[in-house]
Amino acid sequence: MAMNKLLIISALVLIVCSLTCGATLYMVGDTSGWDISTNLETWVKDKRFLVGDDLLFQYSSTHSVSEVTKENYKGCNTTNVLQSSSNGNTSFVLSSPGDRYFICGNRLHCYGGMKLHVTVENDKGTGSPIEAPKAQPSKTLPPSSSKSNNPDVPSSAFSNHVGIDYMLISFFGFLFILFGVE
Repeated sequence: MAMNKLLIISALVLIVCSLTCGATLYMVGDTSGWDISTNLETWVKDKRFLVGDDLLFQYSSTHSVSEVTKENYKGCNTTNVLQSSSNGNTSFVLSSPGDRYFICGNRLHCYGGMKLHVTVENDKGTGSPIEAPKAQPSKTLPPSSSKSNNPDVPSSAFSNHVGIDYMLISFFGFLFILFGVE
């Protein structure tokens, strides 16, 4: 009986540990969001983007976000974008290694610095692309109730492992039941 309990606990610990090694959700610009006043070059410098991570763009109704090619990024060209959104809350999954480029759909804002280049690495740490990055369908979140230069940020945007808290509580509750009630 003790051996069965030990096996169950070991299995649960492994499951919980493996779930905590998930992708990171980055809110572009942190609390300033995707905005002309945000220094995106500084924001991106201390970040390491891995395959599977998400970029969450939150912005006011005067902005949009478009994923573009390197050439369109350099020239703030908003024609022939890979994908675009203007709903205020847009998420892009970084599904393959390589360079990804994002600009504001307002060309003047892009010229003002509202553009972002990220290099996505695979989990082994190499940033070189295996193949050219492909456009990924964006996931969207419900729009914020208030659009301003300081968008309303959902608290889950700062959590790397959404739902892990509940899993840990459940795990420890299970341990209590397993060992506390005999």
